[in-house]
Amino acid sequence: MGALRDRFWERPLAELSREEWEALCDGCGRCCLHKIEDADTGEIEDTNVACKLLDTGTARCRDYRNRKAFVPDCLRLTLKIVGTVSWLPETCAYRRRAADEPLPEWHPLLTGDPDSVKRAGASVAGRVVSETDAGPLEHHIVDWSDV
Repeated sequence: MGALRDRFWERPLAELSREEWEALCDGCGRCCLHKIEDADTGEIEDTNVACKLLDTGTARCRDYRNRKAFVPDCLRLTLKIVGTVSWLPETCAYRRRAADEPLPEWHPLLTGDPDSVKRAGASVAGRVVSETDAGPLEHHIVDWSDV
């Protein structure tokens, strides 16, 4: 990994290096959860069902580098689409920076502590079930808005 510039997270997303882009993620794991879209309204409901690659205890991908080989529809968040992915949580650093908003005060880049996202209640670690064990998604609808 290359050197990260001081306070790089305050820069516009378009100015970030690949390493800085990746480091912007807070590790909450919410983007790795299945969503249900209503065919009639387009409304998206959250579930507590995680991608099979997500470690449900840590909210980290077990094979991030090769994830697309195992989960072809895994979304690779890019500068081009970050503003159009409506289901990203309000706390998401990519979403916030795309809107020129600051990172949440508990973000690990600000606290220097990777566990601050868990203490803030923003992480899904320990609160989700793997898709390999879940059964029907409709049985797992949750409201993450309290995060």
